Amino acid sequence: MSAEEMEEYGNLPSVLGDLQKNWGWIFALGIVFLVLGVIGLGMTVFLTLVTVLYFGILLLVGGVVQVVRAFRTKGEGNMAFHLVMAVLYGLAGIVIIQHPKLASAFFTAVIAFVLIFQGVMRAVLGFRLRGHLNSWFWPFFAGLISILLGLIILAHWPVSGLWVIGLFIAVEMIVQGWTYIMLGLAAKSIS
Repeated sequence: MSAEEMEEYGNLPSVLGDLQKNWGWIFALGIVFLVLGVIGLGMTVFLTLVTVLYFGILLLVGGVVQVVRAFRTKGEGNMAFHLVMAVLYGLAGIVIIQHPKLASAFFTAVIAFVLIFQGVMRAVLGFRLRGHLNSWFWPFFAGLISILLGLIILAHWPVSGLWVIGLFIAVEMIVQGWTYIMLGLAAKSIS
């Protein structure tokens, strides 16, 4: 690393800390994430249903925690609130666990609408920056891509509910894998 780069980024080796010593573990973790992500691409329906079931279980656990909290906060006057929250968490968890396909379709529709809304906001921001920033096109373009993704998901809904969540998780794992691989290699190369 050149002196100019060190000055620009500060004392990078101290920022990296133990990353340089453990670059191999980070690299290996990246390989694992990358392989699991690629495998996940081939089983998006399974990955979607497992994720939805996991979320339902977390809601059930959250309901139990709310019950415990309700009885621990008796004197504070919040017992009724925590019991109502416990019932809502529990019911949501039970419905999701009993109907994971329906839940995944619902979550996928929410994801599609969020993508569309986010895309519109990005596109508007990019368009508003048009006269002020030379790279205004990139947020505008990112917004159009988000809108397009949301519309594609909705166009195939409710069937898209079976694979979208799993696809997003698989792609995220692949991106994280590459990130860890590159971070590990970068940490190794710093002297």
